[in-house]
Amino acid sequence: MDSSKIKENWSEACARVKGYEGIDPSQINAFFSRLEPQAMSEGFLMLTADNDFIKTWIERHYVEVIKRALSEMYQVPFTVVIEVDTTATAQPAAQEPAPAATAQAPVQTHSTATPALAPGQPAVSAGAPTTAHPLPGAPALTALTPAVTPTSSASARAAATLAPYPDHYIDQRAAQQKAAARRGGCEGPTSTLTFENFVIGDSNRMAYSMAVGVAEMPGKTPLNPLFIYGKSGLGKTHLMRAIQNYICETQPYLRTVYVDSAELLSDYMEASAAHDKEKSSYKNFKTHYEEADVLLIDDIQYLQGKKQTLDIVFQIFNKLTTQGRQIVLSADRAPKNIDIDERYHSRFNQGGTIDIQPPEIETKLGIVKSFIKEYADNEGLDHFTIPEDIQMYIAENSSSNIRELKSAVTKVIYQITFFNQPDLTIEGVRTLLENHFSGGTSKNLTVEDIQREVEGFFKVKHSDLIGPKRARNIVYPRQIAIYLCRQLLDLPFNDIGKKFNRDHSTAMHSVTTVEELMRGSREVQEEIETLKQIIREL
Repeated sequence: MDSSKIKENWSEACARVKGYEGIDPSQINAFFSRLEPQAMSEGFLMLTADNDFIKTWIERHYVEVIKRALSEMYQVPFTVVIEVDTTATAQPAAQEPAPAATAQAPVQTHSTATPALAPGQPAVSAGAPTTAHPLPGAPALTALTPAVTPTSSASARAAATLAPYPDHYIDQRAAQQKAAARRGGCEGPTSTLTFENFVIGDSNRMAYSMAVGVAEMPGKTPLNPLFIYGKSGLGKTHLMRAIQNYICETQPYLRTVYVDSAELLSDYMEASAAHDKEKSSYKNFKTHYEEADVLLIDDIQYLQGKKQTLDIVFQIFNKLTTQGRQIVLSADRAPKNIDIDERYHSRFNQGGTIDIQPPEIETKLGIVKSFIKEYADNEGLDHFTIPEDIQMYIAENSSSNIRELKSAVTKVIYQITFFNQPDLTIEGVRTLLENHFSGGTSKNLTVEDIQREVEGFFKVKHSDLIGPKRARNIVYPRQIAIYLCRQLLDLPFNDIGKKFNRDHSTAMHSVTTVEELMRGSREVQEEIETLKQIIREL
């Protein structure tokens, strides 16, 4: 079996996994793209991940479904081994170029146990044949080129990671690590928000990838500072806490400090007030943050207008980034839209700046499913679920705020469990959540109400909005109105279309068009939110 065939088989297995019930294809796309098939024989597959996080996550969540897919494809039980490819990001400086891999090499596998590399055991490596033997009658294991030498020691992995950096940088980092260990490692309140329970979709995929990159190599990537922005409830804090938790778990020698800007402001005011009595209070405040290896400041926009606090943050910011330490910031708007001095804008933008868009229906539905599963796991209710139509109703009617979404799921769960209504219907949920959604169903709101407000907002005649004209200044408001009807009213596309003298497919197309525009334009998002606010106040 040549390398192209192995990759082809792996692609087929991935496609099969994505088709299984309860599997989120976007999660598969995000995580399986970080895996590479290295070797395969009957009943055995070896994969490499580019870091420990991906390896652990796949082992916890997807090894069994990978085995299932392979067993269905080849009608034999499979063992799946995942190792970390430490050479994916760094090669030791003194290493000589490796000769081509030996293609046919025997290996011993057992379908009932996962083989592991023992200390000192030869690993699958480029330029050398493997030393084990296959199952009786099985074809020899084929190694891809270039293959990987999995590193069994954490210290060796760390050395490989630092290999591309000059000696003086390694010395500096070693000194920082020792100092951080003395200082006590991670600081800030603990959280259950991790990369593992973050639901990935088109609206947040890039922000998620950047956050993982920073967590894996804090201070060593161009993403310093990392600035994440987006409206409230879209997942900024989740990513901040996931970075904190990941670093605390994998690199506990780094001093990681998470702070909300309100807490930071309070700390500064207390230090300033105590300065007259205790001269060291201000210095202690500043030192607390300047000694961080990773500093995460949430909701930085609350510091606008607080010139003295901003000046201190700027000094801390400059010192940490100059020393190669990691800064992560979040806000509800882009740096240029925060009312602060221009010098802050340029510094905040010097690393990676990424926004999180409002989640699309698929992502909201994924969050609903994830939250239900989390509840079931925590309560030990293996077979607990919520009917699919109720899940979709919540996803379609909730606003972009994920907190509102989870709150709706919680209300439904409690109605089913604590009020003993396991047969709760969609009609019952509509009544239960009647006044819950900020952008959801309104009992007294009509299509005509929405049309009237959109016409006034865009200065369009009612006859034009529902008429045949196709001019850009009429089509756009018409699409916005149809989108808002779908978002704010409990009506099917066909009923909405009739109110605009359009058919079902045209109404669907209008909603899809507006969702795409919102993903690419902050201005469109703000128009939609403004109109929603106007309509809610009717």
